[in-house]
Amino acid sequence: MYRGRLSWRRLRVLIQHLPPESATMTELRNSLSDEEMAEQAEAGEPEKGRWSQVEQLLALIADRVARLEYVTILANSGSKGKKPTPPEPIARPGAKAKRPKSKLSESSAETLFQLINGGAA
Repeated sequence: MYRGRLSWRRLRVLIQHLPPESATMTELRNSLSDEEMAEQAEAGEPEKGRWSQVEQLLALIADRVARLEYVTILANSGSKGKKPTPPEPIARPGAKAKRPKSKLSESSAETLFQLINGGAA
C-alpha cells in the first residue's frame, strides 16, 4: 500500500476472499455486534457466522450421529413404552433457527372443519 503497488480496492478484494477460518476473518466475525449477528441469522449466511467450515462440518456429523442413535433406539425398542424425542440439531451461528410448528387452536380447527365441509360457501 505505502509503495503504491497495491490499491485500496485490491486490498479489499484480498480480504474478502480470505478463507473463513483465517485469523482476519475470525477477528471480523468476532467483532460483530449482536444486532449484526441477528441480521446475518435472518439472511441465513452461515459462512459469515462465528464458526469455520471445519466446525460446521463437525456439527453436521454430530447431528447425523444423534439422528442415527435416535433411529436405532426406535427400531430396537418395543411398541410399548415411552418413545424418545427426536434430537435437536446443533444451532449454527449465522443460520436461521427453525421456527417451532404452530399448534392448531380449537377455534381454528372448527373454522377449518367448516371450510372443508362447505360451510363458507
